[in-house]
Amino acid sequence: MPPLRQAGGKRVQAWAVEAELDAAAIASNRFELEWPPRSGQRRSFPEIDRAGWFDIAAARRKLLASQQPLLDALLLTLGAGPRAG
Repeated sequence: MPPLRQAGGKRVQAWAVEAELDAAAIASNRFELEWPPRSGQRRSFPEIDRAGWFDIAAARRKLLASQQPLLDALLLTLGAGPRAG
């Protein structure tokens, strides 16, 4: 699925893999930002604070409405059809 744009304009790309992965071992990349704003100081922040695995119903509750097509595309790829769970 091509990347999608959320309502605020942020571009989101997702991928899926079938494997045994320990969510607690997933490490985020970091980005720099001037913080506090207009202070001249740059700080480093993680892109994500934690990773986890969720069933379809829980994933639907956690995703933004604009991200729902990503989950629908996954379900279609798995042959489950959209809106499962």
